[in-house]
Amino acid sequence: MEVIHPFLFLQFFRELLSPLLKYTTEAGIDAILYTWLVMAILIILGLVVRSSINRIPGKLQNFMELFIGAIEKLITDNMGEKGKPFFPLIATLAFFILTSNLIGLIPGFYPPTANLNTTIACAIIVFITTHIVGIRQHGFSYVKHFLGPVWWLAPFMFFVEIIGHLSRPLSLSFRLFGNMNGHELILIIFFTLAPFLVPLPMMLMGVLIAFLQSFVFMLLATIYIQGSLEEAH
Repeated sequence: MEVIHPFLFLQFFRELLSPLLKYTTEAGIDAILYTWLVMAILIILGLVVRSSINRIPGKLQNFMELFIGAIEKLITDNMGEKGKPFFPLIATLAFFILTSNLIGLIPGFYPPTANLNTTIACAIIVFITTHIVGIRQHGFSYVKHFLGPVWWLAPFMFFVEIIGHLSRPLSLSFRLFGNMNGHELILIIFFTLAPFLVPLPMMLMGVLIAFLQSFVFMLLATIYIQGSLEEAH
């Protein structure tokens, strides 16, 4: 179910893009527009932080160092030193998903992660990266990850493992989409019925959900990549 907002901050641009994207739903166009907005926010934030780095950090630098340090610790705790090359990918996903989740709490803004196309795209990136890393690390021996430890069960385990690996992007994408789309729908209902005090508790809960869903996606991405680096047993 796609959430259609009665009014959005970038609604004017939706009307401009509609003739160019004839086969795209309004929610799909909103997801594209607000994905561009999130990208612009992150690029500007990165430039501001880089230009304001000091030996005595300010509030913004402190927050960014804390956030980035937490991501780095999560990666090294799960993957060790081998995980450091994957820090840019996982950190980028974390920042993008968190920012996309949080802007949905601002009235008139649409969270791109409330659209299934966005979450599937993020999940496919993790899925493809996982298997590219596995092939590069193990070569043809990577197929052993799909055969199991008992040789005579290998044909059966191969199909089981294939199904399990194909379910990963579905799990990643639908979990994130379901939580953000559901929360967005509830917020719209509350704002329609009681636009002042009632939605505030839901918005506070939305902050928690935004961070939690970003953490879950990042953690699972780390675990999947780490699994492809390990030797098959």
